[in-house]
Amino acid sequence: MSTSDLPLLNAFLNSTSALLLVIGWFLIRNRKIIAHRICMVSAFLTSTLFLASYLYYHYHHGSTRFQGTGALRTLYFTILGTHTVLAVVILPLILLTFARALREDHAGHRRIARWTLPLWLYVSVTGVLVYLMLYQL
Repeated sequence: MSTSDLPLLNAFLNSTSALLLVIGWFLIRNRKIIAHRICMVSAFLTSTLFLASYLYYHYHHGSTRFQGTGALRTLYFTILGTHTVLAVVILPLILLTFARALREDHAGHRRIARWTLPLWLYVSVTGVLVYLMLYQL
């Protein structure tokens, strides 16, 4: 695998994380606690692999300039801006959510997870959109 393959890998990891988050949400709604835990830990590991790959890629490749113009350019930078800000915010929220789950603070876990899940899902999905707009348009 070369460095040029990493953006596609990163999109795959983000997509997988998003899918695991949705499945994990459905599992907890159906009181499948063990399956929910497995799904959420898998989403965390997938996101961790994404972050390592993303940092490696950008360390070795640098940034990629968006080539689109007009309204598409505005849309891209709007998505990228919200994605970037929330990507910074989501990491401590994920860690706090996991810490509360590990401590079996179920009420606290639920309270923070209500914020963590949609933000984490947004970051994962918009990461894929950024990839598509940068490399597939």
